[in-house]
Amino acid sequence: MPSPGLLLDSRQRSSCRGVVMRVAITTALFFVFASFTTAVPRAAAEPSPFATEAPERLAAYLRVDTVNPPGNESRGVAYLKGLLDQAGIPSSSAESAPGRGNLWARLEGGDEPALILLHHIDVVPADARYWKTDPLGGVIEDGYIIGRGALDMKGAGIMQLQAFLALHAAGVPLRRDVVLVATADEEAGGAYGAGWLLEHHPEVFEGAGYLLNEGGNGMLLGEQLIFSVEVTQKVPLWLRLTARGNPGHGSAPQSVSAVTRLLKAGHRIAETSFPPRVVPAVANMFEGLAPFQPEELRGRYANLTTAIGDDGFLRALQLSNPGAHALLRNTCSLTRLSGSDKINVVPTEATLELDCRLLPDQDPEAFIDDLAVVISDPAVEIETLMSFTPASTAADTVLYRDIERGVAERHPGALVVASVSPGFTDSHFFRDRGIASYGFSPVVIPAADRGGVHGNNERIRAETLVQGTEFMIDLVQRFAAEPLDAQRSDPQP
Repeated sequence: MPSPGLLLDSRQRSSCRGVVMRVAITTALFFVFASFTTAVPRAAAEPSPFATEAPERLAAYLRVDTVNPPGNESRGVAYLKGLLDQAGIPSSSAESAPGRGNLWARLEGGDEPALILLHHIDVVPADARYWKTDPLGGVIEDGYIIGRGALDMKGAGIMQLQAFLALHAAGVPLRRDVVLVATADEEAGGAYGAGWLLEHHPEVFEGAGYLLNEGGNGMLLGEQLIFSVEVTQKVPLWLRLTARGNPGHGSAPQSVSAVTRLLKAGHRIAETSFPPRVVPAVANMFEGLAPFQPEELRGRYANLTTAIGDDGFLRALQLSNPGAHALLRNTCSLTRLSGSDKINVVPTEATLELDCRLLPDQDPEAFIDDLAVVISDPAVEIETLMSFTPASTAADTVLYRDIERGVAERHPGALVVASVSPGFTDSHFFRDRGIASYGFSPVVIPAADRGGVHGNNERIRAETLVQGTEFMIDLVQRFAAEPLDAQRSDPQP
């Protein structure tokens, strides 16, 4: 059994799908095992109407303000419901709190485990001062659809919606139910969205065995096209530090106050590098990367357990590839600081919030104990705001193989890789329930556009969205309607 939360070995995949390589690529995502996929290119054809209307539908979706906080995802629910109503597909919705809407609709099929198409409606805030267009304008300009959520993740939501509508319109018998789910609050942890829906409306996920969500897509590294399929994530642990002290007037500085205590605690954390550790799958990843490194680094990558004893190697890795470096240790980022609401008042209380990400085998409580030692001030309280459990999905299911097959048909010679994400998505809720969950959006995103995710001028090329929608339509129809054969069956336990 592989270490929890990290990549599973793909050597058991059938050799008929290509030459299996132990190769890893690290960029914003981190990849361990990959297999070449080759096939005759798919015949060129006019895209379906469901694909060609995707850009306008995404632009309209971007104009629906669902910035979180506060969310107001019920506005997005109304937009999606209107499109489902036009197609004659009944849907249901529920609010976890006023304005925090969640939607679902089901196409019924046979007895095979159901497929969930999941996306989140909420988007992160955007500062219009730094955008070339209105972040909520849903502008189509120079071949791009521009707006907050174009990549994260209303674009993927529209691809899923259009595939769902196309499946309904095809009228073919289905081997399994397909459920479209759109949720609130992912950007803040999912407590009002996927997590709430699983607890309060478990019927939405009845019979579910598979799920498609965000987390992976296509990218060019040099001349090599790679499609990542996210199968697990580093474990988030969000903490709040609280310090208290005597209040007073800012004109009479105190030797110790809530703010000074907190600043010292934050400085100690910022200056601390938690001990490096190598978990097995990360060792395999670096070993796979070794042949592609400069000659002087190949031995280090191939023998990572020894290499992490070299501070120079670790410093160089952190500068050149901070994401890869983060897979070698627990991390904490200082993200929010709060004190007085008046400049001339020394507050009674000050708080500092931390975004910590733990290696999958790390016990959160033990980590908090270690953090208290770093802070070295018993007057600073540590409160857990959010903590998830590690979970992973095997890369040997029929859905994963259908993704590989789709990539091979549309992008001959591309690599399909199972990836580990340093961030998190709602997929962890479903992996905890035993649902095979994959992060996969079938679009190729240029490096120049990736910075738009949580950044400025978020955009997706309209042509890319059309092509991705066509891919998603084929993938969903294949998985839900095509008969299974021996190569497309899940391995028996």
